Amino acid sequence: MSASQQEQAATLIDTFEMLGDWEERYRFIIDLGRQMPALPESEKTDANKVNGCLSSVWLVAESRQDDGEQVIEFRADSDSAIVRGLVAMLRSVYSGQTPRDILAFDVDELFGKLDLAQHLSMGRRNGLSEMVKRIKTLAAEQAAA
Repeated sequence: MSASQQEQAATLIDTFEMLGDWEERYRFIIDLGRQMPALPESEKTDANKVNGCLSSVWLVAESRQDDGEQVIEFRADSDSAIVRGLVAMLRSVYSGQTPRDILAFDVDELFGKLDLAQHLSMGRRNGLSEMVKRIKTLAAEQAAA
């Protein structure tokens, strides 16, 4: 099983604290996005697109069994470097988790500890919220399937 969401969140928080200023933190977020595998063009469809984002964001969920439990892996992409990094952050805490854990995780607490609200534009914050909604909707659908 993947590292827990709390472990992944703690790693992000520790990294942000170590980085000091927001210029370094933005570079870190962008680097996370660069490290994320690209989504094939065939999956960049309207059905996989996250609505409500200023940038284009595509999100795909795949269910698999891990030690007898259903877990969900998320793959994603964006046409914006910073948004791609934000998606990579979300993947780090949500991918490889059970639908129950995905739905229960308090991502707003993580965002608060990272101080994202103070350093992202309103449009980016709204887009981030829409990505989280989409992740939770896909988790609920996978759990019901």
